[in-house]
Amino acid sequence: MELQQLRYVVAVAETSNFTRAAERCRVVQSALSHQIAALERELGARLFERTSRRVRLTPAGEAFLPAARECLEAADRARAEVAAASGEIRGRLAVGAIPTVTAVDLPAALKEFRRRHPKVRVTLVSGSSDDLVERVRRGELDAAFLGLPTSAVPKAVQSRPLARGELVAVVAPDHPLAGDPLLDGEAELRHLAGEPFVDFRAGHAGRVQSDEAFAAAGVRRDVAFEVSSADFMVDLVRQGLGVGMLPAAYAPRFPDLRVIRLRDAPARIEHLVWGRRPSPAAAAFLALPGLTLTRRQRVQSG
Repeated sequence: MELQQLRYVVAVAETSNFTRAAERCRVVQSALSHQIAALERELGARLFERTSRRVRLTPAGEAFLPAARECLEAADRARAEVAAASGEIRGRLAVGAIPTVTAVDLPAALKEFRRRHPKVRVTLVSGSSDDLVERVRRGELDAAFLGLPTSAVPKAVQSRPLARGELVAVVAPDHPLAGDPLLDGEAELRHLAGEPFVDFRAGHAGRVQSDEAFAAAGVRRDVAFEVSSADFMVDLVRQGLGVGMLPAAYAPRFPDLRVIRLRDAPARIEHLVWGRRPSPAAAAFLALPGLTLTRRQRVQSG
């Protein structure tokens, strides 16, 4: 069994197509098919079902795939560890981030990392805090930036609090709340009672902090529109369909919206999380100056 055979199996499993897998691996299809067939003979089981329309894993293939990925990851890590012992950082760095991260300038941090370590392949994915922390637990991501309610702590990962921030209400410029002289740009949650809201789905980390704050204030609210992204939330708010809740440091990105600051505002803490055994590339990323916890942030998070 050779590592190249494992790479071919993973490529076919991820593309469900021998031709695309061969293109990804930069080999001719016949060579890829020959190597997978040889591996199947060695294992005594077929890994793929091949039809004229699609390719899919057999039960044996489903069992083999996670182990194949682990072997490839172990081999990549071994190469990276040897290079690091010689003073060179290489390998891969997979980072995840919520779209509303504001505690760090992530694009600038990634640019600085690539300048320092040009031989590391860097990838970035965005998603919800719940999804990202789970991917870090599974080893699919090396590090991730989350936004969690103040009552939540990341579990089964290593973590570092970055900053605490409050949420603000945002409305369309012609919304009645935007020009209410009694509010003068500042309100309490009770002033928003009766308004339809645009927010994330129930249970989403980006929603929990608001739900907890409204519950603590004894205010019931109607989340009429549930969305999966902050951009979609903003699009609906612009149409006057409801009130949105955004991090105060993120809201200025939308100057056409009116911001209402809240005296009893929901709050969140942004965290940086990473796996139990960071790779050399991940360790180098975590050591970037912009990702360390400053004294001011330590006081805020405490």
